[in-house]
Amino acid sequence: MYQILKTTVLAATAIVGVTTSTLAGPLMDRIESGETIRIGFSNEVPWAFPGDNDVPLGFANVHTLGVLRAMGYDNIEPVVTDWGGLIPGLKANRFDIITGGMYILEARCESIDFSEPMGIFGDAFVVPVGNPKNITSYADIKDQGATMVTGAGYNTVDAAIREGVAADQILEVPGATEILAAMRVGRADAGAVTFFTGKNLAAQSNGELEVTDPNALPEWTQNWVGIGFRPEDSDFLEAFNAAQADYLGSEEMLAAVAPFEYTKLQVPDPSVKTEWICQNR
Repeated sequence: MYQILKTTVLAATAIVGVTTSTLAGPLMDRIESGETIRIGFSNEVPWAFPGDNDVPLGFANVHTLGVLRAMGYDNIEPVVTDWGGLIPGLKANRFDIITGGMYILEARCESIDFSEPMGIFGDAFVVPVGNPKNITSYADIKDQGATMVTGAGYNTVDAAIREGVAADQILEVPGATEILAAMRVGRADAGAVTFFTGKNLAAQSNGELEVTDPNALPEWTQNWVGIGFRPEDSDFLEAFNAAQADYLGSEEMLAAVAPFEYTKLQVPDPSVKTEWICQNR
């Protein structure tokens, strides 16, 4: 059983103005002084989200908790913030680890360090049932002059621009809840999200939306998820990677993440390393 402390809810703007007097030291120093390990995540079902009684849910959260347990740590404090506040919050020492289910991308690798990958995933679109505009790719959005909605800071923004979608065709909102709302009121023709998020949004849409086939998108849109750390916590990251190598794909791990749709298909090839991903995504 984990000792989960009361969740701290952070607005993205709350990160601004942190003084050095409020900054925590390196993660191992916190642990050795008896302080909590603070995990930061957003409300992204089924990746990472807060449940009842402040319990961190979602496959990225429960995977991380399993690795931490294997390392001997259970004094955990959840911190919930907007997706766009995750990297700034980590850098500002508002929490110690990003467990939000974040893709390992070159631009992000310039700001934070990632664990070795814990999963591989594809993107997709949520569209009105029947897909009246036949949108299955970014090229379809570009060619039709359609509008897509996605989350601020999502990898799908850069992916769309790379495929030639104009900036004025992209509506950025805080997260998945707002993507669903925008689609339901017709503010966009498609919502660009991960396939897992798309399945969840379609399930919440009362039959109004469906999710497209992720295989219709280019191979380079396949991405790996890692757990985020500050560069100065490299000693902890090294130990985390060692524990994760034993835990990832184990019966215990797969049983823990099964309620959140993660299966053996998402277990990454261990030969694909974060160093390579940072250079190629």
